Amino acid sequence: MKQIINTKFVKNILFSTLALFSAVSLVAQEEEEAPKFTLSGSIDAYYRANLNAGNGVDAQAPGSSFANLPGFALGMANVIAGYEGEKVGFVADLVFGPRGTDAIFASPMYSATGDIVNQLYAYWNVSDAVTLTFGNFNTFLGYEVISPVANFNYSTSYLFSYGPFSHTGLKADFAISDDFSLMLAVMNPTDLTEFNPVGQYAYGVQLGYSGQYANLLIDNGSYEIDFTGGFDLSDSFFLGLNAAYFNGDEEDGIGSFAGVAVYPQLATSENFTLGLRGEYFTETDFFGAIGASDAEGDASVFAVTLTGSATIGNLMIKPELRLDSTSEDTTFVNGNGEPIGSLSSFLLAAIYSF
Repeated sequence: MKQIINTKFVKNILFSTLALFSAVSLVAQEEEEAPKFTLSGSIDAYYRANLNAGNGVDAQAPGSSFANLPGFALGMANVIAGYEGEKVGFVADLVFGPRGTDAIFASPMYSATGDIVNQLYAYWNVSDAVTLTFGNFNTFLGYEVISPVANFNYSTSYLFSYGPFSHTGLKADFAISDDFSLMLAVMNPTDLTEFNPVGQYAYGVQLGYSGQYANLLIDNGSYEIDFTGGFDLSDSFFLGLNAAYFNGDEEDGIGSFAGVAVYPQLATSENFTLGLRGEYFTETDFFGAIGASDAEGDASVFAVTLTGSATIGNLMIKPELRLDSTSEDTTFVNGNGEPIGSLSSFLLAAIYSF
């Protein structure tokens, strides 16, 4: 018997199936391309005490940035809003508290709230290999950063403290291959983030290869060359490296510095890592980072920082011991008011990120 096919029914099934697949495809495409708004950040606080010097009104601290206040002290509250589209997006990074104030030390220049803007930029992914960033962004030099979340040690190095913190300008990032990257930038003078009051500009170059970065910053007669990198020597052992040389503009009376820092870190469990920062930093021509120098303006410091990092969910607890030993015996003063050449301290920090 000849089979009778209900063509109207078949057409309905076909159209329904096509409509279902189209709807699923459209939803998937919308989910993939829909812009994403994110809100993240951190808060941190700490306790700090000198072990061989006073902790009252005469409290002292190393010449490096942040985490230098005595007793129980505040770090900062950091709130980062981001909006990521398929091709374009923005980041607004705001900071509140002592660490944020120190990080944006050149502001306010014009706006009364300029000293809470850590980063404020828009970006355009021109292609898979090219990204343009316009606005205020943290520096590309150095191993350490402003946010304590991304640093292993809570206190900071001299190399970080006397390099640039932030820039305002235009940068272009190029993914040359899976391993090689290149960044070119034109910016206001270093750390003048709100506007350019001098009419001069700084220029930056970064060449990256497999997580190792060579950096150059040229800024109004001064320049800094920097290497930042690191290696996973095993599943539990990481070695970070940072080296830099800064040549200051002699006409402006700016001295020079050079230094190297190593960051060995050993993960003893999923929730605890022990790390060391060993740094040698030297300065010339009265650069002024260390605090005391010889008659020619030269000085050096060897600083060792031992840090433990315990993770409890989104909370990190970091106990830290630090010793700064300088070339000059008059850099610090002990509890009896006598000059000393080294300072030892203890710190305990709590950092919560979200």
